[in-house]
Amino acid sequence: MTLPQRSDSEIAAPIRCILSDVDGVMTDGRIVYDSDGVETKRFHVRDGLAIKLWMKSGFQFGILTARSSPMVTRRATELGIVEVKQGYEDKWPAATEMMKSLGCTPDQVAYIGDDLPDLAVMHHVGLAVAPADAARDVREAADWNLETPGGEGVLREMIERLMRSNRRWEEHLPRSA
Repeated sequence: MTLPQRSDSEIAAPIRCILSDVDGVMTDGRIVYDSDGVETKRFHVRDGLAIKLWMKSGFQFGILTARSSPMVTRRATELGIVEVKQGYEDKWPAATEMMKSLGCTPDQVAYIGDDLPDLAVMHHVGLAVAPADAARDVREAADWNLETPGGEGVLREMIERLMRSNRRWEEHLPRSA
């Protein structure tokens, strides 16, 4: 028996918090070192705006990544993201701590990830999301497979879809004179 498809508004209704991986989601997943051996990362500005609008609307946002990087700390600070956990290869216990800290339950969480370490969290939350270029197993586990690849504004696509589904996006659009 096939279950009836739920609409985006039904799926988005309970979501109060987004937890996001970094490499392959907020970035394109490449690890780049300059000639001095310093790691660099590229973040998409549209993701940043979407995260700010999400939080401005009263929702929570957290970063959960297996690697540790000062660039992630800097980007989180720029965006006002307080809940950041780096260096957690086993992501589910860290996600549980984050949810407790943010005051939400797994069914109120959307998690976006792109590779195998993300599956444990994806299997336990209300909405599992994958970028277009996520690993096959992650795409198969996701409730939403997005059109945008990691690092190219995928969080913007996800957040806009969530907020449009409950009519919260429109309140942030500039009004014409």
